[in-house]
Amino acid sequence: MISVEEARELILSKVSGLDCQEVPLVESLGCVLAEDVTTDGDISPFDNSGMDGFALLSSDVEDASEQSPVRLRIMAHIGAGYTYDDTVTSGQAVRIMTGAATPSGIDAVEKIENVTFTGEGTVGDELIISKPVKQAQNVRFSGEEAKAGEVVMRAGQTILPAGMGLLSSAGRGTVKVYRRPHVGVIALGSELMDPTDRLLPGKLRDSNSYALAGQALAAGCTVTRYGRVDDDPELISAALAKAVDECDFVVTSGGASAGDYDFITQVAGDLGEVLFKYVNMRPGKSQTFAVIDGTPFVGLAGNPSAAAVGFEMLVRPALLKMQGHAALLRPTQKAILGQGLRRGNSRRQYLRGTIARDGQGRLVATPAGKQSSALLGALVHGNCLIIIPANSGALDEGAPVECIRLDVGEGVFI
Repeated sequence: MISVEEARELILSKVSGLDCQEVPLVESLGCVLAEDVTTDGDISPFDNSGMDGFALLSSDVEDASEQSPVRLRIMAHIGAGYTYDDTVTSGQAVRIMTGAATPSGIDAVEKIENVTFTGEGTVGDELIISKPVKQAQNVRFSGEEAKAGEVVMRAGQTILPAGMGLLSSAGRGTVKVYRRPHVGVIALGSELMDPTDRLLPGKLRDSNSYALAGQALAAGCTVTRYGRVDDDPELISAALAKAVDECDFVVTSGGASAGDYDFITQVAGDLGEVLFKYVNMRPGKSQTFAVIDGTPFVGLAGNPSAAAVGFEMLVRPALLKMQGHAALLRPTQKAILGQGLRRGNSRRQYLRGTIARDGQGRLVATPAGKQSSALLGALVHGNCLIIIPANSGALDEGAPVECIRLDVGEGVFI
């Protein structure tokens, strides 16, 4: 039985970044850039107004006051997407909308709330300014975000929503990214039925293949669910061989222990090379890792919570590495236990729970009331895994613990 760290490092040593592909920008969210991206022009490409108001020469109104207001002739009314081709000269102003190109000759914009005007405040009317306007006020300048040819995002950066907008501004309709891993998910067990089936005596609905598919999707992957497979070595072998042939990474749940109907380690060994079978963790001791025809495979435990925790600790980091991510582990936080634990375990425990600040501002980690590895509710309603070291014995309320934040992404400092 090996440690979680040894198991994770062994899996990581057998995976590498996938090939790169050009994808439409709208499909790039969460992907990792495979190359630096430069902009084909200035962002923004022209000086423009940061406010609805009036574009003018600041020198015209440097002496303006309530007692001695300055009057300027309004020469044009410019909306976003339109331009005024003449040069604005002393004594003139232009009514302008946010985002519209500022005309030649002006060096400031005063917002409409700070002025008065004659008539409707449009062409031919007069603008009345009763206080000075600073040079460059409310003007957004050409190239303020980036100059033509500058790198706006670097290889290795994850594309987030703001990044999609910046890449669009840089003239990119497609981007080169690391390919998303295609993950195959198989649920093993003769006791399993589909969620819409009428339950028969002794049967259970398959929750694992849906939960694991969701975890793979949350890790940025594409997924194929290969459904349920009965506890039959030949059927398991055929399903696993098909998934390995079609996917970049394959996970199963169930059949990973040492019972009379647990065949996955045997089947994986027949098809490829088994590198470990037991991990020093609870839940999820029985976890098989193998490489089959160059494809990594993890056989997770059958209990739903054990399978989910095993995926989180061992599979997710590997899937992130395959996509080119540099940060592979979720952040941890130190907290105090919100309740005492009567006994420890010979294995390291990952208790499902919630971390939050109490009335004194302290971070308190409270384990869920039901820690059975057969139950998913503690993961649904919690936000962390509370790490209890092996052989720690009983722990009092207020004891220091470390927690893995399941609600915070990798690479985030908390």
